[in-house]
Amino acid sequence: MSRRWLRRTLAALALLLALPALLVAEAIWALQGPDGVAFTPPPTTPQRVGSGSGEPLRFAVLGDSTAVGQGARYEQGIAVGAAEHLARRRPVALLNVGKSGARWEDVERQADRAARFKPDVVLVAAGANDVTHLTATGSVADSLRRTVATLREASPEVAIVLTGSPGVGVVPRFAQPLRWVAGRRTAQMNEAITKTADDLGATLAPVAARTSDLFAADRTLFAADDFHPSARGYATWRPVIAEALDAVTN
Repeated sequence: MSRRWLRRTLAALALLLALPALLVAEAIWALQGPDGVAFTPPPTTPQRVGSGSGEPLRFAVLGDSTAVGQGARYEQGIAVGAAEHLARRRPVALLNVGKSGARWEDVERQADRAARFKPDVVLVAAGANDVTHLTATGSVADSLRRTVATLREASPEVAIVLTGSPGVGVVPRFAQPLRWVAGRRTAQMNEAITKTADDLGATLAPVAARTSDLFAADRTLFAADDFHPSARGYATWRPVIAEALDAVTN
């Protein structure tokens, strides 16, 4: 055993032991970053989107801060954007029960309220908070199954679209190596969501896979808190979500 090998081994061991402390320090620093950007919560009652006569399409949105458009004006977020896209063909009644900070276990409770609305189409934007709170992927899969069961019990033919987690690994608020860990967690979370969605016949709108590189290259896609999307960021997600909605409503 050479001294050089021993020095390298000891250095690698010291780095390995120091990594957890570094990740904790970076997480604390991220939590002490800019306060969450102000936003206006969505209306608590259904709002009509689009013109024309006839029975409107009943569209429910569930999820976290991205479901309610935090980081931009509510009208610039994905809920209204998705409703406007659907309203090109027929009027839409939009009910948004999302809440900032929600995880998948919270989405389960949101599904109870959405089910009473008897939606035709549902969009669920959740996963990022499960990434940052280290929720087990198995737990998220179980919550997804129960959410879908609740919605389908009320509306057997409901079409369900999921965004999965956005690319938390490109969030500027996180330094390296925390950003790398968040990226790995995002991939694991979305793999579990995708597999479960496939098993349940739900549809994924893969915002992380399709837009993470764009967010990594353009910081203006993030709001002032360097965490939530800006209006331009939400606009970047809209085509991905619209494509998934078209797939389930055509």
